Parts: sequence; structure tokens; C-alpha cells
Amino acid sequence: MLFGAESNLDLAQALFDLGGVEFGEFNLGPTAGTSPIYLNPRVVISHPTVMRQFARLVHHEVQADQQRRRPRLAHFGAVAGVPMGGLHLATAYSLISDNPLIYVRANEDEPVIEGRVIPGQTVLVIDDLMTGGTSILQTARALESAGLEVRDAIVLVDREQGGVEQLDEQGYNVMPILRLRTMLTYYHESGLISRPKFLEVMEYLNSDGK
Repeated sequence: MLFGAESNLDLAQALFDLGGVEFGEFNLGPTAGTSPIYLNPRVVISHPTVMRQFARLVHHEVQADQQRRRPRLAHFGAVAGVPMGGLHLATAYSLISDNPLIYVRANEDEPVIEGRVIPGQTVLVIDDLMTGGTSILQTARALESAGLEVRDAIVLVDREQGGVEQLDEQGYNVMPILRLRTMLTYYHESGLISRPKFLEVMEYLNSDGK
């Protein structure tokens, strides 16, 4: 199943099989505290097949959305990956979809945009993992400071800890490919994790990760 993922849940299975989902007690930093689950979507960069699966899923989601009478995503002329995990995924999507790629590089004075910058162009931001949305917000602001426009972002995994809501308050729409609660339900129903473990992590998420 690992090398045949063609749906969102198959991608969730692939992340699990690759060791990108761990359970225990993890320190996520001074502001995030501890968590009973650790997600590492960057494991997919070592597996080109899974990278292509992600890229195809995003391409399918974007194409399907653009065919709606009222698309959720604005039309865009380029994609930008959030360094570093999002950059690899954005590169894969760029190659599948033929959309130009740019990215923000940290600099001592101010962020530098690598790639061809066309002022006024709308850019779709891509990231691998979202908790509070800070990385996406920083990338969006840096792109906007260079004269670009950002309305939407796509994230591989949303930890469902307020990122979507916080970015919405700032005027940005986020479309997750995978949501953590959906992943956990799938893992539990597939027998990959025990019911106590499932309930433990769900309780953690329902308490706003505190």
C-alpha cells in the first residue's frame, strides 16, 4: 500500500509506514508544550514515489476546485514552498503541474525571494505541517513585501491546533490535504493504533493541545 497511494487516506498510511507518525511524549517547544504525538512529514523526501503521490493529490485538488462555480482557491501564477519541508513538496507539485516555483530565503537584513518575481502575481503557498500557522504567515508576508499577492495555502498535514482559524483571521485560506483527527480515526479503525492511544491523542487535541 505504501507505494500505491492515490488518495488522502493512502497518503496517511504512507506517512505511518515511513515512520512519520510517532506516539509518546514530545516537547514541541516553549510555546507549544508537550504532545502525545509527533508528526514528521519530511520523511517523504526520501521516497520519490510518495512525493509524486502528494503532488498528484494537490494537483487533483486544485483542478477540481477550479472547476467549481465558486472555487475556494484563487487562481495563481506561481507556488512558493515554506522552507524547508514545504519547499520540497512545492517543488514536486511544480514539476507535476508546470507551475513556476519561488521560495523565501532568510537573509541578515530582509528575506530574499529566489526565483522569478512578477509583481502583482498571485502565489499559492505550500507547507508540510501546520500547527499555529506561523510559518505560513511569515512566508506570505515576505512574499507580499516583494509585491506578490497571497490568498491561499495548501498544507500536507494540519495538526488542527488553530492554524486554519488564525490564518483565516489574517485573510488567508488554508486547504489541508490531511487533518490529524481524520488520520487518527483511520489509524484506529485500521488497527494501527490502540483505542487508548487514539483516545489519548483525541483528548489532547480537544483540549486545544494543552
